[in-house]
Amino acid sequence: MTENEIREPVQKRSIEKKEKIINAGFDLICQKGYYNTNTAEIAKSAGVSTGIIYQYFKDKHDILLAGVEKYASDIFYPMLNIATTKFEKKDLDKILRTMITKFIENHKLSQEAHEEIMAMTHSDKEIAKYFHEHEIVMTNSITNLLLQNGFSQENLSEKVHIVIHLIDDLCHEIVYHKHKEMNYDIMTDITIKTIEDLLSWEQKLALITLAQTTAFCSPRFGSRAKIYAINFLLNIVLYNFPVI
Repeated sequence: MTENEIREPVQKRSIEKKEKIINAGFDLICQKGYYNTNTAEIAKSAGVSTGIIYQYFKDKHDILLAGVEKYASDIFYPMLNIATTKFEKKDLDKILRTMITKFIENHKLSQEAHEEIMAMTHSDKEIAKYFHEHEIVMTNSITNLLLQNGFSQENLSEKVHIVIHLIDDLCHEIVYHKHKEMNYDIMTDITIKTIEDLLSWEQKLALITLAQTTAFCSPRFGSRAKIYAINFLLNIVLYNFPVI
């Protein structure tokens, strides 16, 4: 059957049938591997004939792409919904914790299935392109939200991209790797603090420069007093509390 003859279901039963094929095919491919799965097995698992599969899909690769799209949407779309929320800078900690929680909740695949999909991103150009495009969409969405809420635009897209991968890596550690030696509450706190510092570094750098200039230019300070004043101001800027 040619590409032009592929059907796009309209009726509810047909839509549900196509969804069954996608879910069955994606599950089998994740369990057995792409190259160890054939359309006859997918048809049997979905409870349809092989002929029905070819009404909706060109081949098993087409089914895989549809499954990856659904999987990626389950992970990325909740994040994008959070990224459309207006917030105050002081609420960034809460927003980040919500994003991390949603990310963890939506990593529903088994470790084996996740590894199979990640392996496919290295060997399949279409799948790699799909994930690449979704990462950029998420990066742009979160970047725009931060700009709207007063964050510095300097290198912001690059910082946001790093942030997304920090959160993703944290979630993979919690969901898949599960090192019992690790305290994940502490790891989450460190991740959030790292992200907050990364996003606010330009402002802190400006305050550091101001602190240095103020201390050195003030005629009221002797050399030792200037060093103490700089140390005091730097600790306020960098750590939000003075260290004596």
